[in-house]
Amino acid sequence: MLTLVRHGQSEANARGLMCGRADPPLTETGRRQARALAAGLPRPTRLVTSPLVRARETAALLGAEVPVEVDTRWTEMDYGELDGQPMTALDGDAWHAWRSDPEYVPAGGESLVAVRDRVAAACVDLAAEAAEGEVVVVSHVSPIKAAISWALGVGIEIAWRMFLVDAAVCRIDTSGPVPLLLAVNDAGPLHAGTEHAGRVLPA
Repeated sequence: MLTLVRHGQSEANARGLMCGRADPPLTETGRRQARALAAGLPRPTRLVTSPLVRARETAALLGAEVPVEVDTRWTEMDYGELDGQPMTALDGDAWHAWRSDPEYVPAGGESLVAVRDRVAAACVDLAAEAAEGEVVVVSHVSPIKAAISWALGVGIEIAWRMFLVDAAVCRIDTSGPVPLLLAVNDAGPLHAGTEHAGRVLPA
């Protein structure tokens, strides 16, 4: 099984900021979410994480008995000059360009197509091992959406039709002739008694 875990809440997430390559740590809520994941996830046979602090902290709190491996292909989308900005920093024309063209690149940043390409390669590299064991990847909204598009065999433009909460879990069965998406945005008991705001933009 290939299990994709979004990191726990960071301060930027809590404030509704676009958080790409900015590197804030988890909040206390985010640490509680990671500890809850540790109790609910199967024991991984391999554990991979984005290099960003919020993902590495989440991975460390899972308490796995295998080493935590860092793979830069699972890092969040580069928002360039928009990193750390509120969503109101985008005007209507920029919103339209971003949502209508998956090859759109925000100033100094990265396109959704580029994210999809690097994540698809990472998924292919893990697929055989995930078919035999429990491979857990701790990552971010945009890479997880890219992995889902890979599993479904569709373009990354579907990213705008998905929403992932903090510490959400997605599962992809790679044991068959094609990947099989089993779960998306599975929060389970993680968010009992907590609040989270909806997001339009991958963050």
